[in-house]
Amino acid sequence: MNAAGGLLIVDKPTGLTSHDVVATVRRLAGTRRVGHAGTLDPAATGVLVIGIDKATKLLGHLALTDKDYTATIRLGVSTTTDDAQGEPMIGPASPAEQAQRTAQALAAITDTDLRLAIASLTGTIWQVPSSVSAVKVDGQRAYARVRAGEHVDLAAREVTVSVFELGATDRPTPHLLDLQVQVTCSSGTYVRALARDLGARLGVGGHLTSLRRTRVGPYSQSAATALADLPQPDAGGLPIIDLATAVDGSFPRLDVDADTARAIGFGQPVAAPVAAPAVPHGVFGPDGELLALMEPRAGLLGSLVVFAARS
Repeated sequence: MNAAGGLLIVDKPTGLTSHDVVATVRRLAGTRRVGHAGTLDPAATGVLVIGIDKATKLLGHLALTDKDYTATIRLGVSTTTDDAQGEPMIGPASPAEQAQRTAQALAAITDTDLRLAIASLTGTIWQVPSSVSAVKVDGQRAYARVRAGEHVDLAAREVTVSVFELGATDRPTPHLLDLQVQVTCSSGTYVRALARDLGARLGVGGHLTSLRRTRVGPYSQSAATALADLPQPDAGGLPIIDLATAVDGSFPRLDVDADTARAIGFGQPVAAPVAAPAVPHGVFGPDGELLALMEPRAGLLGSLVVFAARS
């Protein structure tokens, strides 16, 4: 493996945590310097971007990109975790009465009702993360506090849901309605919170029953390798995207001359192109060498990560 490392795009199976995948890649790659961009819950599947060695420095920036999901939302019942792993939230009525009331409420929901409710959760919205999310509260993950018996109230955050499309629907029982949806959203958006909020808007409750991430930034599921198909250490190298290719494919590119490259290698800020947007850029030297990940700030390029230090 290239000593600089790179990115590995894994198709995470259900039942494993993102950390389980990292542990497997550490063993296969023979290094402890492995991390991931964007946690997937154990029940979720799909694209997990893994950084190895120096590429771990990219992960915090890659996690800020938008993502695509396919999901199943079940209307008719809310759960304590907003997904199928939680306990159903039962009202004061008997189960039979509750089922009858929910069946009547679902029967009254029209396609127009569904699409209007979905539209209200599309665009830039304020979303309260699930209480069992990985959001930190006073330095501790919210889910850890909930599992310890604490009540956690999380603040709403601004997120962007650029696509929230309804596909096929199915009614497994009269008091349940399953919706197949496609979602494109910003980092920090919780699809299970969308399921919860959709059910609340329709007055019937809702939770997520399946979730698959099909894209993270420029990396789609077609580029992912199933975890079980990754080669063992004695069977050849991992299908790693080398560091320079990963940066070039994930961020806008800037090519600089030798003098500027030297200054960047010493960690110095340099003049930013006038039209450069205020987002991270991959900066390359005149010989095509990856120098740094930099961001325009007040007319200068400031270093986020320097890869080619000069002596």
